[in-house]
This record gives sequence, C-alpha cells and structure tokens, in this order.
Amino acid sequence: MTTQQETRPAAATKPVRWAADAVATMREGARLRLDYSEQSLWRVDRMIEGLRREGTPPDAAGHVLRGLGAYAGEVIARGTGAEWWTAGGDHWIRTPDGRLWDPIDEARRCFAGHGSLRLLCRDATGGTRR
Repeated sequence: MTTQQETRPAAATKPVRWAADAVATMREGARLRLDYSEQSLWRVDRMIEGLRREGTPPDAAGHVLRGLGAYAGEVIARGTGAEWWTAGGDHWIRTPDGRLWDPIDEARRCFAGHGSLRLLCRDATGGTRR
C-alpha cells in the first residue's frame, strides 16, 4: 500500500507540509485541534479573525496565514480529490471540475476582513464530499 504522500503530485509537497505544520502549531500553541474536516474551518476562520482583532502585524501573521490557507486547501483536496498546482511560487487547488482556487490568498483576505476559508471550501466542494 502506498501512502497518500507518495501518490500526490510534486506541487503538493510544500502546501501539505505547511498544512501539517499549521495543524501541529495550532494543537501545541493554541490548543486547537484541526482534523481536516470542513467543520474545522469554522475554528480556522475564528482564529484568523482573532489575529486581526489583536492587531497582529500582517508580516508577523504571514507564515501562519500561509499554513492555514494550505490547511484549507488540504481540506478541499482530501474531500474532493482536488490537486495542488503551482507556478511562479504560488500554489492553487484544482478541483475535479477544472476550477482553480487560491486558499492561501483567501487566508490573507480573511485576515484583512474580506474572506472566509469555510465559505471557500463550501464553494469549492459544492457542498458535496467524496
């Protein structure tokens, strides 16, 4: 049996690691359990909102936002069979219907008060999971 990591395209390498790092950081630092479920994105959106309300400088939040965006991308990938794509250092999720989604940028938008990883996931999955 092959592991999930072995069967994933090379474009997934960095975002999968960023997502795993975010899961570990949230578990150990914030005592927040992330389980790659769509429901967990409610907690992620609230965490990002809390960072914004605390006045965290965008530069200081950048690493965390990248990890939480990658986490949301992994929720989409695991739920729909979507794949990570990369070009020029940017990473997107391509769902089986051919649409491209940018969960890392959506995390930044959420931090700015104009986005939601939960809603991005809902839109990307069409409300259905594999």
